[in-house]
Amino acid sequence: MIEFTEVSKSFWTGKQRKVILERVSFRVVPGRSMGVLAPNGTGKTTLINMMAGLEKPDEGKIVRTSRISFPLGFMGGVIGRHSGTENARYIARLYGLDPDYVEAFARWMADIEEYFDMPVGTYSQGMRARFSFSLMLALDFDIYLIDEGMPSTTDVAFNRRAGSILRQRLENATVVVVSHQAATLEKFCQTAAVLSHGQLHMFDTLEEAKRLYDYQTQS
Repeated sequence: MIEFTEVSKSFWTGKQRKVILERVSFRVVPGRSMGVLAPNGTGKTTLINMMAGLEKPDEGKIVRTSRISFPLGFMGGVIGRHSGTENARYIARLYGLDPDYVEAFARWMADIEEYFDMPVGTYSQGMRARFSFSLMLALDFDIYLIDEGMPSTTDVAFNRRAGSILRQRLENATVVVVSHQAATLEKFCQTAAVLSHGQLHMFDTLEEAKRLYDYQTQS
């Protein structure tokens, strides 16, 4: 479970204070995947980073009682001067998993051939995205976090392979997806919310969330 209680978060842009959340309370319950609709620039990445524990709230409390993934595409735990092999084994030890398994899985999933043994800092954006997604899928989480704004890959074969593994993971896990497109959420989510003007409006269905989102973005 992820539970936000009276959480506030804002940033100073240099000219004004940008409010991401203002005294927001909600809960992500295992077994009920959730999507969050929000226009670009409204704080989607900040919200999902707070769920992962990568950013702290200004006020309020965030409680996590489940195994929660780092956001898809997040490279903060990866050391650029180390190879994919070294990073995979390091991440495995952090999570108390078998380094041989995590290395082998990530090597197979990323399918970047000899680059896996080269420093991650030399990877292209696409290879970095494939490597980070492979690491996430190599680990076993209760809740997976996906930010549409994270780096992505255009490799069709990789997307098909990773999508198949993710669907298998989600048979026994929950996903939270943040996006500015409702179509992205339809594949995964049972419930949905709309992030707008510092508030998170929760709905039981994606259709209800889409109606509010379309009204706000068109008005």
